[in-house]
Parts: sequence; structure tokens; C-alpha cells
Amino acid sequence: MKRVCILLAVVIFEVSCSSVKKTEIAINEGDYDQAINIAVDNLVSGKNSKRNQEVIPLLERAFKKATEQDQMQLKRWQLDPNPAVLEPIYETYLRMDRRQNRIRPLLPLQVLNLNRVALFEFQDYNSEILSSRMILSDYLLDTSKKALAVANIMESRKVYNDLKYLDKINPNFRDTRALIQQALEQGTQYILVGLQNQSETVLPVRLEEELLNFSTYGINDQWTQYHNNKINALDYDYHLDIIIDRIVVSPEQVLQKELVKEKEIKDGFIYEYDANGNVKKDSLGNDIKKDKFITIKANVIQNTQLKESNVNAIVQLKDKRTLQIVDRFPVSSSFVFTYMYGSVYGDRRALEANYLETLNPQSVNFPPDEQMVYDTGEDLKFKIKQILNRLQYH
Repeated sequence: MKRVCILLAVVIFEVSCSSVKKTEIAINEGDYDQAINIAVDNLVSGKNSKRNQEVIPLLERAFKKATEQDQMQLKRWQLDPNPAVLEPIYETYLRMDRRQNRIRPLLPLQVLNLNRVALFEFQDYNSEILSSRMILSDYLLDTSKKALAVANIMESRKVYNDLKYLDKINPNFRDTRALIQQALEQGTQYILVGLQNQSETVLPVRLEEELLNFSTYGINDQWTQYHNNKINALDYDYHLDIIIDRIVVSPEQVLQKELVKEKEIKDGFIYEYDANGNVKKDSLGNDIKKDKFITIKANVIQNTQLKESNVNAIVQLKDKRTLQIVDRFPVSSSFVFTYMYGSVYGDRRALEANYLETLNPQSVNFPPDEQMVYDTGEDLKFKIKQILNRLQYH
């Protein structure tokens, strides 16, 4: 028990020393907030603990330097007429306030060896936070309105991000949310999807519905919307056509072959004899035996039902404004139906168990052509999704 206590004390001491060292390194590197975080995390677990005493003066030092650094930066920004400084001014006041709020719950902090209370000069930043937030909000709203009036798609997305930030710092400020919706609509690419069957083969209705149901592709995102039903009020950016140009279903086939399987297996035992014809004995006087092996054999008549379907298609993207084809991708998919059945003559032990499991006793009906084409469509849909994920809209 004594040894465990000693080991525990050593571990605590090492952890404490490590925290002090990390805090000092962060201060020396000018990463004052990181130093504050390390110190606060240690003091939360025991602010009156002797092992944390070295951390308290470091926390004082880091807080003072962080505050001085931020105040110097604020003075420079407040002299700068560039509106780009409005956001960092607001964020700096927020950071200074949060920094104080991290330390405040720990107070008072006693520096025992100097018999004093740690000193932190806190300030009330509420008015600065509210004032800088209002100035920033007005600026973001005004510039966003002007930008949206002439913004293209990519510029609208940037305005959208600015407005979302504005709504985060100042929720529902004036007509921010209406402008957010406007920026979202202006920044979204709308693609009208169509299907053309040029194969002279009837396409299963289910497959046509699934190929056009882009909600199942999982590719709609914030800035890209696919519609298979046209909305007249929308001005579409692109027309995406899935063109089925060839469907082939092979004839039904049954391939037959005969297999011969042999295996050597143990079949009881035989005695070992000496030169005089007597059964050999071991050191304990027991008869010596050895395994007896025999070769078994099985003949298999194996039948394989086979049918294949292939669908060739083209994914074509057309710019609705210029009526130019901007991308065209060929895609091919296939589906193979196989079913194995047969008969075994001879000793079934000559066959592997997993082979016997796949060898069905009798044939089944071949799937109809429509089902074969539909099953091919599952792979086709997957490949179309891969193409769509690579498409670049401009």
C-alpha cells in the first residue's frame, strides 16, 4: 500500500511539472490563450492543491500578456479605415470577454508562498461588444444587399456565408434571413434531369422511375439541386440527360460438364507386424496400430444456368443558357444470372462441403428479360452516381 501511494505521488508530481512546463513554453511562444487553457484546466481539478501553486503566477502572466496584446491590436485596427477590420475587432472583444469568464469561476486564487491573492484586472466589455457587433452587422447587411444585386453564382455563395455569419452573431437582424434565402437561391445550380431510351427495347417502368429519382442517389447538396419534374418558375442552369442507347439480353443457356473428384480418407486401422508375423507391441505392451486409408471417388454432372444482360448509356450535360453540350460520359453495366445444379454419383464424401452447398438438386426458372434489365439498372445507377459526383458545374 505504501509503495502504491509513493508511485501515485510521483505520477502526480510528474503531471504537475509537465503542465507547468507546457504553460511556460506556450507563454514563451506567445500563445497566451493556450497557456491560459492549460493553467485553467489544471486549477479546475484542484485550485488549492500545492502541486498547482506554480501554475497560478503563470496564469497571471499569460492573462496580462494576452490582454495587452489584444488591446494593442485593437488600437491599430480602430485607426484603420478599412472595413475588413470590423470583424476582427468584434471577435477580439468577444475573445477578451470569454478569456475573463474562463478564469472568473476560479477566483480567488491564493499564492501561498507569497501570502497573496492572484491579481487579474478584469474589464466590462459589454458595451464594446454590442457597439462593434452593431457596426459590423450594418456593414455586412449593406454590402450583402449591394453584392446580391449583381452577384453571379459563386459570388452569391460568398454573400450567403457572410449573411449566415451575420445571423449567427446577431440573430434575425433586420431582413438578414430574407437575404440569406435570396443568396441561397442565387447560388444554387438547378439541373433538370431527363431520360431518353434510344435502344429500341422497352425499358422497365420501375427502372425508369429509379434512374430519374435523384433523391435516392444522395447527391443533392446545398448548392446543387436535381429535378426530374420541371418547375416552370425556375430558370434551370443545366439539362442532364441519361440516354439509353443499347440493351442486350443474351439467350438462356445451360452449360454442362462432368467432374471426377477423388479423396483419400481414413477408414479404420490396421495392426503392425514384425518379421515373424506377430503384432508389434509398444513399451507398455499394447498392440501397435496405424491408420488405414482408402481412396473414395465421386462423379458429378454439373449444370450451370447462365443468362446475361448489358445496358449501354450516355450521361450528357447541356448548358441551358448556351445550349452547348459541356460533358458527355459513356457508361456500361451488366448483370449475370448464374445458377448451378447437378447430380452426384459415388461417394459424396469426396466432395468439399462448400461445393455441395452450392450444388442445388434441380434447375430453376430463368428470370424474364425485364427483370434482367432491371437488375442491370442497379449497377447502372451506381455508375451514374459516380459520374455525377465528378461533374463540375460553373
